[in-house]
Amino acid sequence: MTARSHSLFVNALTFSRVPLIFAFMVFAVVAEWRQCWAWTIPACVSMFLAGITDLLDGRLARRWEVVSTFGKLADPLMDKVFFIVSFPTLLWLIGMQGDNRVHFAVMLVFTVLYILRDQWVTFLRAVASTYQADVSAMWLGKVRTALSFPAAGFIYLYLAYHAYLPGDWNSSLLVAVYAVEAFLIVLNVYSCVIYTRAYWPYIRRAIAG
Repeated sequence: MTARSHSLFVNALTFSRVPLIFAFMVFAVVAEWRQCWAWTIPACVSMFLAGITDLLDGRLARRWEVVSTFGKLADPLMDKVFFIVSFPTLLWLIGMQGDNRVHFAVMLVFTVLYILRDQWVTFLRAVASTYQADVSAMWLGKVRTALSFPAAGFIYLYLAYHAYLPGDWNSSLLVAVYAVEAFLIVLNVYSCVIYTRAYWPYIRRAIAG
């Protein structure tokens, strides 16, 4: 394969995250609406494949030496689409199941924080870029993104199958789900603080004119 072919493949892999995560949403909603566990299988597969695209596209781009500015911009955008689709879908599922108001509230906070954090960091980078600052992703942002994919999958697995589990297993898994959600809520807040501190000098310069 030529460098152009490698580049096209990597970009296609990146953009495939969008149809895959929308497929997850459709399958998950149909599974819950029809109360048919068989639909949860393609939902799980779609979620898994969407996470795999995030894992592979950057690695292949670096291995084939086709890292580009376009790819650097497209990859975080596709991640944002993943968050905007997957987490509200999980929130909807919790609401539809209607058996745990606490979990619904936790997931609501989780989802809102994810979306607000991404918008805030995008704003900070946009301001800093006008002063030629380095606006590449920080290690904490990369860790947050990397953990978000398996976390979303784990939460969905619980929501899809907890009704079929014995009571003790159900309770233990719910505690694990709460732990994952709480950890990522804290990580989101911490990430906001770190990015704000890093780009605050540029915000002050912009405000001062």
